[in-house]
Amino acid sequence: MSTAPAPSPAINTDLDAMLARALGKEAALATDTEVPEVREPVDEREQRCGYVAIVGKPNVGKSTLLNALVGQKVSITSRKAQTTRHRITGIRTLGSSQFVFVDTPGFQTRHGNALNRALNKTVIGAVSDVDLILFVVEAGRFNLADAKALSLLPAQVPVILLANKFDQVHRRADLAPWLRSMQERHAFAEFVPMSAKAPKDIQRLFGICEKYLPQQAWIHDPEDLTDRSERFMASEMVREKLFRLTGDELPYTSTVVIDKFEEEGQLRRIAATIVVEREGHKGMVIGEKGEKLKRIGTEARQELEKLWDCKVFLELWVKVRSGWADDDARVRSFGYE
Repeated sequence: MSTAPAPSPAINTDLDAMLARALGKEAALATDTEVPEVREPVDEREQRCGYVAIVGKPNVGKSTLLNALVGQKVSITSRKAQTTRHRITGIRTLGSSQFVFVDTPGFQTRHGNALNRALNKTVIGAVSDVDLILFVVEAGRFNLADAKALSLLPAQVPVILLANKFDQVHRRADLAPWLRSMQERHAFAEFVPMSAKAPKDIQRLFGICEKYLPQQAWIHDPEDLTDRSERFMASEMVREKLFRLTGDELPYTSTVVIDKFEEEGQLRRIAATIVVEREGHKGMVIGEKGEKLKRIGTEARQELEKLWDCKVFLELWVKVRSGWADDDARVRSFGYE
């Protein structure tokens, strides 16, 4: 009976060093510097700028991580898998470095409809031309959905294994064999255990990522936080509240289309349509006496007012478009790549 060859001493030494850097407080303080928040003019010759893709299976915490890195909500979140459907760009300029983070949809394997084909195409496109990839997994875990996402990563781009929800790991001793198995799957450049909700971990991640950014002039204005329009953000915010308030009752194929977006000084007038696939879904969204739809609109409006610091007037409608998620032309018409 044959057995798998044991890892070489060199591999074990590298893994031990990686764990020491990741878990040792003194080592972390010595090697992982924080990037200062500076707004003074920076000479272009000293600037760094690069694209960092955030990749992982659905619902692993990619959007939460992006929002924490940017310092403001630019990507919607909910417990429903496949909440993120677009390539969302978040921008953060710290010191002499500009980080352009790209949040991607989770790679879908369960349904082969037109919507998921478009979403998977977005993931593949996002990782093909970046300077660094953050591969997000839950610390100590790895399943088939993780493996599918990992298989998309190009060999020529450095990848950091980002073990999210590290604060929930109770037996740290189990991480060594897990990390060894992960390193055998892919030659990760670094291992970063963290919690996306811990500000110190986010600051440390900037210091780790900075050295992978090429020396070049900034692409965006240092005050920019995203390259997405207010119109786009309005549709995403309504969709977030839709998913959060309907829970698992409503299929993920529901979407939101902006019919009108007008700016009048410090006022935004928005009309949007929530598109569902069946009449029964329409009732779920509207709710008894329209209460569910009213709450969706109220919470979306309040969040947009907070985001933009202005007054928002929001009208919502619900329409049925049977089979839209499996119609390539209609998927494109609804704004999916």
